[in-house]
Amino acid sequence: MERPTHAGAHARGALAGLRVIDLSRVLAGPLCTQMLSDHGADVIKIEPPSGDETRGLGPPFDRHGDAAYFTAVNRGKRGMAMNLADPAGRDTLFRLIEDADVLIENFVPGTMARWGLDYEASLQPRFPRLIYCSVTGFGADGPLGGLPGYDAVLQAMCGLMSVNGDAACGPTRLGIPIVDHLTAYVALSGILMALHERHRSGQGQRVEATLFDTAMSLLVPHAANWMYSGTVPGLLGSAHPNIAPYDKFACADGLVFLGILNDRQFAKFCHFVGIDRLAEDPRFVTNADRLSHRAALRSEIEAALSGWSREILCAQLMRIGVPIGPVNTVPEAFAQPHAAHRSACIEIGAYRGIGLPAVLSRTPGAPQGEPPRFGEHAGQILGEVGMAELDIQQLVERGVLHQASPP
Repeated sequence: MERPTHAGAHARGALAGLRVIDLSRVLAGPLCTQMLSDHGADVIKIEPPSGDETRGLGPPFDRHGDAAYFTAVNRGKRGMAMNLADPAGRDTLFRLIEDADVLIENFVPGTMARWGLDYEASLQPRFPRLIYCSVTGFGADGPLGGLPGYDAVLQAMCGLMSVNGDAACGPTRLGIPIVDHLTAYVALSGILMALHERHRSGQGQRVEATLFDTAMSLLVPHAANWMYSGTVPGLLGSAHPNIAPYDKFACADGLVFLGILNDRQFAKFCHFVGIDRLAEDPRFVTNADRLSHRAALRSEIEAALSGWSREILCAQLMRIGVPIGPVNTVPEAFAQPHAAHRSACIEIGAYRGIGLPAVLSRTPGAPQGEPPRFGEHAGQILGEVGMAELDIQQLVERGVLHQASPP
C-alpha cells in the first residue's frame, strides 16, 4: 500500500510512497539508498552518535563542513542521529519501522542481534512485510563470516588486483571503489526483487549483499578463461584478455582507448588510418590471430596513430562505427557536451553531484534535496510518528538523539 510522500518528495518517482530506514554508513549502503531516494523513496538516514564516517573524509569539505565524499552518496535523505545501543533508541526505531517498507544496515554481523534488533528473532515477527537488507563484507557465517570488509582488501582477496596493472607497477587497486559501488547495485536489485515478490506473497524477507560475493562476480571473463583453460590470468595493463586491439594508444596529443570487437571494425580502422595491409596480414585476419600476435599489432597501431590528433581521430572513427574514445581526466569527462546532454552533473543550491544513471520515461526520478546535516530532521521525522515535542526533547537530554554536528 502506497503512502503519501513527505513534503518536498518527488511524487512522480517510480518509488514514491516507499519508506526506507537507512542505518548504513560509508559507501555501499548509502549509495543504494541514495538511488532509492532519487526515484522517489522517502529515505530516513539514522546515523550513530559519532556520525557517518564519510562526513570527515576530506578535504574537500562543503559549506557545512561535511566532506564532499559524504555529499556524493547521501543527497535527498532526511537525517537524524540516534544511539541504538540505548533501549530508548531501539524503542524509537521500532516506531519508525512500523511505517517503513525497507530497512538497510551494514553493521558487522551480530551487532543488530546484540541490540535486540535481529531480523529473524525480533523484526520479522513484529513487521512481517519489512524488507531487511544487510550489507556486509563476508556474510554472517563461513570461514570469514562476521569479519569486517573494505573495498580495496576485497579487490586484493578476490583476484581483481591480480588482473589490474602491468609488469612495471604490479597488481594495482582499481582507482574507484568498484566493489563498494557494485555492492550498492546488488543491494538495490535485491531490495527491488523482494518488493516485487511481496506484492504476491504479502511477506517481507532478508536481502543479503556482501562485498565478497560482489567482488567474485566481477571476475568476468577472467574466471571463465581460467576455468576452461587452466591458465592463470595475469596483468595486461589496459589490454583485454580475449580481444585485440582493445587497449590504450598514444596519439600526437594524448591517449585514446581503441575497442575493436570484430573483423569488420578492424578493417574499417585499418583503412581509415592508412594501414589497409594489416587487415590482409595473416597475423591479424581474425581476432584469434590478433591475440596471438598482440605485440606486433600494437607496434603497428602505435606508429600509425603517432601523428593523429586524438579529438579528430575519435570523432571520425566513432562516426564510421569504430569504438574509440579519448582517455579523459575527470574534469574533461564532465566537460563533454554529451555529459551535459545526459545531465551527468546536477546542482541543487550549492550542492553538486553526479546525475541519475537509470532513466525511466514516465517516472524519471530526480534528486530530492541536498544531503542532510547531522541530525537535521529528527524533530520532523519523530513528529510524523506521533511523538510529542517534550518526548523528543527528553531523548535529546538523555543522549539518545544527537543534533549537533560531531567533531
